[in-house]
Amino acid sequence: ENFILPISHDEVVHGKGSLLGKMPGDTWRRFANLRSYLAFMWAHPGKQLLFMGCELGQEAEWSHERSLDWESLADPNHKGVQTLVGDLNRVYREHPAMWTLDSQPAGFRWLDADDNTGNLLSYLRFAQQDQQGDVLATVVNYSGDDKAWVRVGVPRQGQWEVVLDTSGFDEASSPSQAGAVLEAEASPWHDQPWSVTVRVAKLSTIYLAPAAG
Repeated sequence: ENFILPISHDEVVHGKGSLLGKMPGDTWRRFANLRSYLAFMWAHPGKQLLFMGCELGQEAEWSHERSLDWESLADPNHKGVQTLVGDLNRVYREHPAMWTLDSQPAGFRWLDADDNTGNLLSYLRFAQQDQQGDVLATVVNYSGDDKAWVRVGVPRQGQWEVVLDTSGFDEASSPSQAGAVLEAEASPWHDQPWSVTVRVAKLSTIYLAPAAG
């Protein structure tokens, strides 16, 4: 009862198809959705589980009778998924907020879970019970529209950095916000004392963390 598995291997075998195969739309939208979902899963409480082939956006369902489709990495779309998974693992290691309090309520707080018209959702992860120490904000845009100015509530003043942007792993996407540094404003939002405004591309997920001082 202490662990959540956002996906299990049963979702991508036994005739259910691959994660990429479940995504709707044209090629660009399918890969953008997949990247956005993977970043959502990494930041969500629970143990991140990828079955073989998910880490490179394999099109076909996994089969014990053959190897993974390694040749697909010649396609920039699949290579982008593999690169993203590597970056997600790096950010995960660097931010204890993503795993320290995985099974405790103090480690998670919704910012906005009710934007049913804009298809945006956002939440905070904390590394300590007192919500000090490491903190990470996640913003997911599951809509088909770029959001030029999204206001996000944050618990601290100072500078916040976009430490990951899934739109940056596809040359056809909007310019990545990764590395952008935002100054928190004394404008309460989402029940937080401070807020930042950031651009979130369509079908993308971004992570925000206090900038290293």
